Amino acid sequence: MSRCIRSIVAISLAAGVMLSCGGERVTRSQVADEQVGQPLSKLAATSHMSQAVVMATLRQDDAPVSDATVELSRSIAGQTPDYAWSGTTDDNGQARVEIMSQNVTGYYQARAMKDGNTIGSWSSIPINGGYEVMLDLPVGGRAQVMGSVPIRPEEPPTQFTVRIENISPVFPFIASGAFAVPSGADSPGPLPPGQSYGFSFEAPPGTKLSFATMFVQSNDLFYAPDEEGIALWDDAGNRISGDVTDQIMLWDSGTEVNQPIGTGADQAPRQSGANTGAADEDNTVRIAIGDDIPSVASVIRVTITPSEDSATGFGVQIENVWSGEQPQLLAPGVFVVHMGSAFLFSSDFPDMGEGLEALAEDGDPRGLAETVSANTGVVGILAPGVFAVHQEAGVLFTSGSPDRGEGLEALAEDGNPSGLAGALASSDRVSASGVFAVPEGADGPGPVPPGGAYVFSFSASAGDHLSFATMFVHSNDLFYAPGEEGIALFGEDGSAMMGDITSMIQLWYAGTEINQPLGIGLDQAPRQSGPNTGAPDPDNTVRLATGDHIPAVGSIIRVTITPGN
Repeated sequence: MSRCIRSIVAISLAAGVMLSCGGERVTRSQVADEQVGQPLSKLAATSHMSQAVVMATLRQDDAPVSDATVELSRSIAGQTPDYAWSGTTDDNGQARVEIMSQNVTGYYQARAMKDGNTIGSWSSIPINGGYEVMLDLPVGGRAQVMGSVPIRPEEPPTQFTVRIENISPVFPFIASGAFAVPSGADSPGPLPPGQSYGFSFEAPPGTKLSFATMFVQSNDLFYAPDEEGIALWDDAGNRISGDVTDQIMLWDSGTEVNQPIGTGADQAPRQSGANTGAADEDNTVRIAIGDDIPSVASVIRVTITPSEDSATGFGVQIENVWSGEQPQLLAPGVFVVHMGSAFLFSSDFPDMGEGLEALAEDGDPRGLAETVSANTGVVGILAPGVFAVHQEAGVLFTSGSPDRGEGLEALAEDGNPSGLAGALASSDRVSASGVFAVPEGADGPGPVPPGGAYVFSFSASAGDHLSFATMFVHSNDLFYAPGEEGIALFGEDGSAMMGDITSMIQLWYAGTEINQPLGIGLDQAPRQSGPNTGAPDPDNTVRLATGDHIPAVGSIIRVTITPGN
């Protein structure tokens, strides 16, 4: 190298500019502050990076050149260029070229090929290892490094664990209510002879009816079935119908001492105030006995009629049929639909203190009605489900559009996740997916009752979202899931999602089966004759479940997510 050339190179390095022997001017790559102004030989000696990324923009007459190949070769004196690294330009003329080498830092040559022809070449391009370099390649012009930034090391995927808990209350009553307004009346009141109370409800197979109404001319007597209740369905799965008075008895609540029927000063029609009688020495609930007590059938008649409008509906009529001299009255009461027994009272045990005393002594059903109302509802059960890690929205469904037929229907109607799991596993929109089916602590797959949970884990990286779906079992096609976008697993600052994410979960209709009363419908999984047996939904779109009958999401399910590798 001549002394002149040495001087030019030294001056150019100090100024941050390199000149090729052919006179082509190329700016030097921007490097870290401590490297600026150092000779390239020193940069090469101190660099330990084995990668550089070149973002090249290919232009011809100031227009981007697409579908061209940009190739890079290390410039080594006396050696033929080996264009070992290349990339193809997109519609914007941009190509990404990744250089991997034991020592990346140095000078490079570039050429552009299109349709088998070389359309441009450039030399003396400085590239530093560990940087992403923005390179401008104008055909017929000088190559110019427009800037560079350090390559951030790729963050390892973050492991997440998700816990889906069933926190549903265990409700003893499927339906309940009060009856207080006599037929033909405009307001609540006692029931005189010749009139009736009426009420209706929905009840699935296996349920029973219990109720209580005061025998008014007494201290604390009430009419009710026994503590088991009246079976509403027979063994063949048919609804009962007709007169069930023979299953009604007159009970003594054991809360107030008994006085002669129809004359006692502490009985409701004559007492000075509510709850004024002396306490009964026998404080147990028991069958009422006495010579002055009329037969049950001479005072009350109870009939049950299946509804014509609903396959699970019932109507009940409680009539006062008394025809004797002294009028006998019935009082407003309370009813419950249940599976078990001994909910309003237990024979031969004291009153439970939940409102039966006020009903039996004073004809006031409000306390007992409040008690049973607070214990009435649909018990939430969750079914095996699926999860997916993705970046695009709508991998499980699109709100406002019909189900795609990829398996969501079977999951939402029958608790079967296998079809949807298969679709997700083969989707190029999903980076990870799986099934959660085994309840925590269980040995095999199954539904999760109150108090149980599903737990699953996965790995995800920046930009990933989580979606999952699990069936609300006592429904036709309801399922819990986040919105179609899924849950962002990382914040804008890169922090991993952590904690309770229940507020991001919603209850959805799949739009695949017509909706029946929750926990009651005969085409719902626990009661249906087989999978996919319900009638189609007139609205076949996936949509949020709304209405007074829909339980709050946070009352049934709790979802938490924990990051950690």
